Amino acid sequence: MGLSRLDVFYRRLLLGKLFIGGWGKPEDLKRIFEFRKIIADRERCRSLVPKDYPVYINKTERETDCYIHDGFFISPLENLVPGILPTEAVKARFQFIVPKRWQGNRPVCIHLAGTGDHFFWRRRTLMARPMVKEAGMASLLLENPYYGYRKPKDQLRSCLKNVSDLFVMGGALILESSVLLHWLESEGYSPVGMTGISMGGYMSSLAVTNWPKPIPLIPCLSWSTASSVFTTGVLSKAVNWSELEKQYAINSVYEEEIIKLLEYCGADSFKMSQDFVKCSSGRGDSFDHLLDQPRGDTVSMDCSSRTGGKAEIGPGLWIGEGMVTDKLDILSSVDNTKTRLDSLPRGFQAKKWLTGTKEDSAKICRPSLHNESISFMKGVMDEFTHMANFSVPVDTSLIIVVQAKEDAYIPRAGVLSLQEIWPGCEIRYLNGGHISAYLFKQNIFRLSMMHSPDSARSILTSSSFSSVDALIRVTATCTVCAHPSMHALACVYFL
Repeated sequence: MGLSRLDVFYRRLLLGKLFIGGWGKPEDLKRIFEFRKIIADRERCRSLVPKDYPVYINKTERETDCYIHDGFFISPLENLVPGILPTEAVKARFQFIVPKRWQGNRPVCIHLAGTGDHFFWRRRTLMARPMVKEAGMASLLLENPYYGYRKPKDQLRSCLKNVSDLFVMGGALILESSVLLHWLESEGYSPVGMTGISMGGYMSSLAVTNWPKPIPLIPCLSWSTASSVFTTGVLSKAVNWSELEKQYAINSVYEEEIIKLLEYCGADSFKMSQDFVKCSSGRGDSFDHLLDQPRGDTVSMDCSSRTGGKAEIGPGLWIGEGMVTDKLDILSSVDNTKTRLDSLPRGFQAKKWLTGTKEDSAKICRPSLHNESISFMKGVMDEFTHMANFSVPVDTSLIIVVQAKEDAYIPRAGVLSLQEIWPGCEIRYLNGGHISAYLFKQNIFRLSMMHSPDSARSILTSSSFSSVDALIRVTATCTVCAHPSMHALACVYFL
């Protein structure tokens, strides 16, 4: 299957660079990777977020057909891994759009934001308000860390400054989603599902792996890992590789210490397939030929195995009265004895590149540096974003994955499929690429929400989809009949 030319062209129009600050502070990477071991195991983190975690509504607007509640709470990540979040992101903000009149049950969908989706207006306008008007369904819109009101002052638009910021965002959203799921449950809303588009699909998938009950999940335009997004997808062209390579070469902590924390070892792991580096000499630009640019080779691997065992971690986290009373030593203890590149003044860093030692110059100029950086990027991305590195959702039959067949942003070649990781989930494909699906398939999303959950089976075969040739079912049977109450809700989300 080819790649969307629109995806490639659209990416070239955007001039922003990702990760201009580099990998992030080594101590931050260490702490978030150690914390990943906890939240990746659903049973071990049941007590991290109390059921009565405080949530506040501070504003309510009355519209013609709904109420719009603005709310907030303190991100649990700030309590569990203090200082890892930027100050602006500590307060988690959300909007809750509730219909004035319910049509039977009180279903709610939590929408996590995709890349560039700041504040709430886009999801409110395109998704939540139409859902209220046409289906009587409520929506809860959570603002991502590093976006909107939670965006650091030194961050340019949606371009995360450090690679570590993406992992901090993911860890925060997993815990914050648990807060909101507990809160909705205590308020009597049911059934509750989760969804998101692009990055929002990834984050909602991570959140569901941590929830101890069956829950509908509809991740749209996302896949099993974010590693391919930044190493072989069109977004890899936006990565500031020069800065990443310099830091990787000069600061030995990445190669000697951080890399030892990477535990994922599935068939698509950089540890298990050294061919990844060898085959990535062109930065994985398998899409460049679409616009007559030089290209490198792509890699396709046999993806048949699952992740290995999980490492044990030290003393547990104790939660009392909604606060941490005893934190993990490993999260707070970092090695401050070494001088780090990212801790030096910018001017000093620039001078260091110009007047550095011959040894540093040799490190920066070594031929394998770029490929090593790509391999390291794949390793750290898989560690925190690969679904095989987290618990399997309680009921995978409630998961419907919607993908674009020609998606150049979310490459599927060379990585485990979600069906291998989550047996029983359903995958459906839209014709076209990432951008066209987002811009021109919103009508399919809204159309599916117009029907009640009880008519889910008829929606799947109704003539209303006959003019929309974009939907292809991968699995042989629908599981609506097996789970009539929960799966029916999932079926009417983002078909």
